Amino acid sequence: MRYSKTTNFILCAIFAAITGATAGIIIPLPFTPVPMTLATLAVMLAGGVLGSKYGSLSMIVYVLLGAFGAPVYHGYTGGFDKLIGPTGGYLIGYILTAFITGIIIEMINKKNNLYINVVAMSLGLSACYILGTLWFMFSTSTPLWTALVSCVFPFLIGDVLKIVIGAMLVTKLRSALDKSIT
Repeated sequence: MRYSKTTNFILCAIFAAITGATAGIIIPLPFTPVPMTLATLAVMLAGGVLGSKYGSLSMIVYVLLGAFGAPVYHGYTGGFDKLIGPTGGYLIGYILTAFITGIIIEMINKKNNLYINVVAMSLGLSACYILGTLWFMFSTSTPLWTALVSCVFPFLIGDVLKIVIGAMLVTKLRSALDKSIT
């Protein structure tokens, strides 16, 4: 992004905190250990607003905070065991989601286009789904179809809504930040 390093680091901390706050509010699903949270919205916003470098850095901070025990993971939990557990691939996938979302927006979306934001967030979140589902399959010895039924399909409608909301918010936030910071 075009902001100073200090501003970018402050925004990284803010987005790591927002991700932790939104991960704490969960809707448990009885058929899967993967809870529904608003964290993926925060992750996509981080990539969309901060770009690939600082968006992914904010998620690295988030993942490390949780790994070292800060209660920032789903349901206000933390610890290394969560990172290597069945949902750990999704947590690591947050870094990739922010990076992919940010890089696409940086490279293609010079005019802050809503539709490009949607595409960038969709591709970023797809990477999270892939990494998270593969890790879930590995850590639980679950076959692909069962993993998709329990870890992907139930989340698609909510994530489509988060992508649309996130794309609109990124369009507004980038414009507002550009006006107020630069």
